[in-house]
Amino acid sequence: MTPSFATLPDLIIEPLVRAALLEDLGQSGDVTTRAVIPAETTYEARLNARDTGVVSGMQIARIAFHLVDPTLKIETLVQDGQPCTPGQTLMTIAGSAASILSGERVALNFAGRLSGIASLTASFVAETTGTKTRITCTRKTTPGLRMVEKQAVLHGGGYNHRYGLSDAILIKDNHIAAAGGVAAVLHAARANVSHMMKVEIEVDTLAQLQEVLETGGADVVLLDNMDTPTLTKAVTMAKGHLVTEASGNMRRDRIAEVSATGVDYISSGALTHSAQTLDLGLDF
Repeated sequence: MTPSFATLPDLIIEPLVRAALLEDLGQSGDVTTRAVIPAETTYEARLNARDTGVVSGMQIARIAFHLVDPTLKIETLVQDGQPCTPGQTLMTIAGSAASILSGERVALNFAGRLSGIASLTASFVAETTGTKTRITCTRKTTPGLRMVEKQAVLHGGGYNHRYGLSDAILIKDNHIAAAGGVAAVLHAARANVSHMMKVEIEVDTLAQLQEVLETGGADVVLLDNMDTPTLTKAVTMAKGHLVTEASGNMRRDRIAEVSATGVDYISSGALTHSAQTLDLGLDF
């Protein structure tokens, strides 16, 4: 089943876009455009795809152009989450040529980056066809851009993991080592956690998983860096007791094999840290 996603309010996204525009415009604004383009010049530009992929960042591109010039007339022809093909026009922007040129790079930087994430996510999701497995992201995002990069994962048909350190308990191997073992860390987590918060624990071996099952207190188990036969056994052991998540070196060429084990989720940092920017361009 394809996940649904809601468009984030412009109010939440605008500070990210405003900061990017301030970085690009600097103290003097677009000196090139001001020097060579008469102020009264108007134009209609087209934001075009130059590659095949899944679109993300159209909302942000619109915000970028409108922050530069609220009078620009913008029409989004391909919505976030929809596929695109080379030569397809995704958006038209009409009005002051100077304003369009001043907002161009920020709009394209966001849209290209986020469309790359959505496109890579969609390619991972395609490998799970016929299974119940869901593809999910991680916290391995660009600092300051987590909100929009996680939204791009949704646009690609994936799901979001926890947003940050404050919205779920995820006990990793270093937590287990520092707390004195699996049982100790699970008892401590349950003693201090709200009834509204989920607890996930990472395990590397079937012996650790067995201890988690015997101890109780976890809702989700992260099966880390397991080979496929071991992962298959782990999913069988956890079935009916824990939600299962496979993680660690989850490359696209392994997704079909891993999803066939019956694991509930596959998490991959590559969705956000290794996505290639989708080639988009603004044509006058």
